[in-house]
Amino acid sequence: MSSLGVKHQFRKEGRPTTSRHNSHLSVYSGRSASRGENGHTLSDTMHNIREHVDEHTSLLSRPLKNNNGQFLWEDDRPYVKWPAYFLLKTWETLASNYVNVLLVFVPLGIISGAAGWNPTAVFVLNFLAIIPLASLLSFATEELSVKLGQTLGGLLNATFGNAVELIVSIVALKDGQIRIVQASMLGSILSNILLVLGCCFFAGGLRYTEQAFNGTVASTMSSLMAVSTASLIIPATLYAVMKQSNTDIDKDQNIAILSHGTAIILLILYVLYLIFQLKTHTKLFDDEENVGAHGGDDGDAEEPEEPTLSPWAAGVALVIITIAVAVCAEYLVDSIDSIVETAHISRTFIGLILLPIVGNAAEHVTACVVAYKNKMDLAIGVAIGSSMQIALLVTPFLVILGWIIGQPMTLHFETFETVVFFLSVLITNYLIADGKSNYLEGAMLLGMYTIIALAFYVYPDDVPKGTGFGSLFPGSS
Repeated sequence: MSSLGVKHQFRKEGRPTTSRHNSHLSVYSGRSASRGENGHTLSDTMHNIREHVDEHTSLLSRPLKNNNGQFLWEDDRPYVKWPAYFLLKTWETLASNYVNVLLVFVPLGIISGAAGWNPTAVFVLNFLAIIPLASLLSFATEELSVKLGQTLGGLLNATFGNAVELIVSIVALKDGQIRIVQASMLGSILSNILLVLGCCFFAGGLRYTEQAFNGTVASTMSSLMAVSTASLIIPATLYAVMKQSNTDIDKDQNIAILSHGTAIILLILYVLYLIFQLKTHTKLFDDEENVGAHGGDDGDAEEPEEPTLSPWAAGVALVIITIAVAVCAEYLVDSIDSIVETAHISRTFIGLILLPIVGNAAEHVTACVVAYKNKMDLAIGVAIGSSMQIALLVTPFLVILGWIIGQPMTLHFETFETVVFFLSVLITNYLIADGKSNYLEGAMLLGMYTIIALAFYVYPDDVPKGTGFGSLFPGSS
């Protein structure tokens, strides 16, 4: 199943049940609409429902109709129809996820940053503001993808699936905060493969003794994650080797050359994976598609849904939300230095633990719901798939972008971060190799993530790159 299909099924689970099916007719139909108890036809039933709406609708909903009994968005007058239609679609978009109640923090965060409030207040307000914006960005992306077809929809999801992390990282990269960028990328991967996946296994394991998922798909994704792990280990080991060399060489320049070439190769591998997933080997994902369409063990088939927003409306929403995320991210990144000084929290902890949780908060909650319903293929596809997008698409893109704008962004991460990344991918690959999960495996992943969070909480920011890595090899000084 393509990334479009996986994320479409996944995100529906976290939406209120009336987000797409809030028709003014369906909410009043308490019995079958095809044939009533007295043999009424469908038209008779619909007529009775409309009369019921006209006679018993509350005063709150009466203003939504004109004098002819039409809803305002069905009015023939453009100056009445389009404002009402805009308000209707705005409400349906806001009702797409419960986390959107936090949108009140968006204007507060922008005002606090523009007015120069206390840096702690600016950080907290914009931190909370990005959570619902991330949810709306996912919603708008999904709405636009529905009309573009499987291939273009998959590419769009691949591009905007981790847009919040990408925007925050671009802002930090522009300001030269390489540590925040690298920590944010690594943190997004760890939060998906440890925190999100751990919550999926644990929540589903509380209801089912054992859950199964598509092992072939999981194995393919985990193999690509192993390749991305090697892309970080090789620059770190090369730097450690060059430190032991007596030759007068420019270590940073050599690492930059290696990183730029590796980034291009990783981007090519990601494109090949999309072709593999969407074109040449789609049958490997058939089991996943069947599970998503038939509702897991419960066997409740889900009817295909029409998009809430038109392509133009979704595109406009995507632009507006992206601008809002960029503004909030700008103020958020600008306040990090003051937070580090006043709260004594390292930049690494902020980038690796806090920021990734913000970008994926809505999907973190939905993951538990999906796994609890025994739809593990959906959860696996998003958790591992999002990590793979960060490792093979977003991080290489940022390396290339840093190359273009003259920022020293490379794939040479800190030694401790590289080791943690390797161990996390190794553990995750072991746990998903058999295609089955239980609550104990979920507890293992959550425990590992907690240990890593504690380690980075006490991790200092002033450790130079490459320190101590050479001691892992025999004969090094």
